[in-house]
Amino acid sequence: MKHAKIAGVGMIKFAKPGQHLPYKQMVKHAVEAALSDANLPYSSIQQAYASYIYGDSTSGQNALYQVGMTGIPVINVNNNCSSGSTALFLARQAVASGAAECVLAFGFEEMQPGALGSHWSDRESPFDPMLKQLEIIAPQAPEGPLALRMFGSAGTCYIDTYGANPDIFAKVAVKTRQHAVLNPLSLFSHELSVEEVMAAPQIYAPYLTRLMACPPTCGAAAVIVCSDAFAKRHGIRANVDIIGQAMATDVADSWQNPMDLIGAKMTQKAANEAYEQAGIGIDRVDVIELHDCFTPNEVITYEALGMCGAGEAERLINDGDNTYGGRFVVNPSGGLMSKGHPIGATGLAQCAELVWHLRGAAGNRQVENANVALQHNLGLGGAAVVTLYKAS
Repeated sequence: MKHAKIAGVGMIKFAKPGQHLPYKQMVKHAVEAALSDANLPYSSIQQAYASYIYGDSTSGQNALYQVGMTGIPVINVNNNCSSGSTALFLARQAVASGAAECVLAFGFEEMQPGALGSHWSDRESPFDPMLKQLEIIAPQAPEGPLALRMFGSAGTCYIDTYGANPDIFAKVAVKTRQHAVLNPLSLFSHELSVEEVMAAPQIYAPYLTRLMACPPTCGAAAVIVCSDAFAKRHGIRANVDIIGQAMATDVADSWQNPMDLIGAKMTQKAANEAYEQAGIGIDRVDVIELHDCFTPNEVITYEALGMCGAGEAERLINDGDNTYGGRFVVNPSGGLMSKGHPIGATGLAQCAELVWHLRGAAGNRQVENANVALQHNLGLGGAAVVTLYKAS
């Protein structure tokens, strides 16, 4: 297996539902931006993986045909909120295995306002077993939409388990919005205070408020992955390598508490495998883009990635070790909370952000001397993908 290189990245600014272009136009802009970034014609792409969850089968082909129709394999990927990084996982595998030399991963989503819901009411939901388990392990959890129940219950479990101050969830939102102000591609660009976040309308008792949840968003992003030999032949400035990448799904004891039910154990498994592949630990990581669909998930993920020990996230947050000047800079883009979360595009937009930092091209939000980056993308149901990048 060979290291895969990032040849080019591209994304459009995400938008609220109703303020976006049709998905095939968003994809065209994002893919052409990635091709321009790599200085490659579309004819160089040998395979493509399209990620989305809200759309008919073969929507990937329909979108990509706006860029070109060259007969290449196009594979549509649906892995819930980890769809984008799953497409990247497959693209990296194709290159690393030698099956292809230049592969495109792209993702997009047209979302609707409000809480996420299923479009299939005539068959069992893949979340039914998870919700039944939640009733067993958190019988006092209030009713509510799926994501709110699961992530809200996980946040409650964290506070109950470790005795942390619930204001840590607000502090994470404040930190993330401070980062977003520096990102011209962020959906939200005004700062928040802890008091403002805590006083926002409650969306799930007892701790979750509206300003602790990411917004439904529409958008597209694209990443081109290539081999070292291909980069050299084509004169591509492919100076970012994928040095470790792992995907994990649930294991037999994943559902013993609400935190593991929303992916903590999957994240830990994927992270450990990625660290082993790369031959480095979390201490070598400079910048992180992680899946902060709700701020409790960011807190829980700190510990799952090994950034701190169990129950130590409060200290990490209060010491500023999740922002500029601390041990790690987490979500310099503004994260899902502020940049937006168009599900199929999210993992690829995370990749783009990290590539810009490793190139030294992130503008006012640049993480100084960034050399190693970590990406975490999570989907309930479930899959967690952890990717490590290194400047070369």
